[in-house]
Amino acid sequence: MEQRTFPRMDRQVGVVGLGAWQLGADWGTVTEDDAMAVLTAAVDAGVTFLDTADVYGDGRSEQLIGRFLAAHPDAGLTVATKMGRRVAQTPQAYTLDNFRQWTDRSRTNLGVDTLDLVQLHCPPTAVFGTDEVFDALDTLVAEKRIAAYGVSVETCDEALTAIARPGVASVQIILNALRHKPLERVLPAASAAGVGIIARVPLASGLLSGRYDEHTTFAADDHRTYNRHGEAFDVGETFSGVDFTTGLAAVRRIAPLVGEDRTMAQFALRWVLDQPGVTVVIPGARDAAQALGNAAVAGQPQLSTQELAEVAAIYDDLIRPQVHHRW
Repeated sequence: MEQRTFPRMDRQVGVVGLGAWQLGADWGTVTEDDAMAVLTAAVDAGVTFLDTADVYGDGRSEQLIGRFLAAHPDAGLTVATKMGRRVAQTPQAYTLDNFRQWTDRSRTNLGVDTLDLVQLHCPPTAVFGTDEVFDALDTLVAEKRIAAYGVSVETCDEALTAIARPGVASVQIILNALRHKPLERVLPAASAAGVGIIARVPLASGLLSGRYDEHTTFAADDHRTYNRHGEAFDVGETFSGVDFTTGLAAVRRIAPLVGEDRTMAQFALRWVLDQPGVTVVIPGARDAAQALGNAAVAGQPQLSTQELAEVAAIYDDLIRPQVHHRW
């Protein structure tokens, strides 16, 4: 698998990683056996970057990854976790004492002494401008609780503020064929500063898999049901904030570009990888077959200039009016 570098971490990872939100069973049941099968298939296929969080299944995702790490100590994996969503979302909660408690819990869950990468998990916007927060993160590095830190953001403005911080190693941001705004300023700024870009929600919560239509329903415990309008957290995390019907229309226009040698999901993942400045894309997988299909994208040809132009035109026509100004 092609390797790309996090310059401020001096660490290389495979360009296709694995997002492990679903291993927490927060949006549909994933058994422990299925979770381990996903991890095994992904790593066997060349995945070396795993992204989780302390709130995914209230630690279940971290714990499952910890079991995998214990069984595969020489796999050469980079595990990124996140912190900050276990408390009320106020800037006052982002203190060194809390950071120590949260990272100690994640270290226990993952079974490691030092966390590879810890990301602030879409904190309140004011946090990005608070020097004390980043001083506290530097302290965690000095104490060897963590090796590096980054941020997960909702908006491009938050990303740009974080990129200007000299200690930030990574920015995780929503980037997919239905969310293009980071291409304008965030990716160029990150490249210039040596900050890695972790592209999340690359399939727009499955919308870009091409498997859904107007009759598709989701379980009550699936965020595509309970957060459809932002009831539980930022609506941009669900279908990238795109109205479901509009998203389906966009997907139907993209579908003829896919061809016979790849799936719709693979086309969508390849679109992300082909954007200059992306370090790693982190699709989720609910079973081993999905994990293998995702990893295979790394070996597929880049999209043509014409294909990229057509996706841009579809975005401009259908999606830009809904989402571009919001995030």
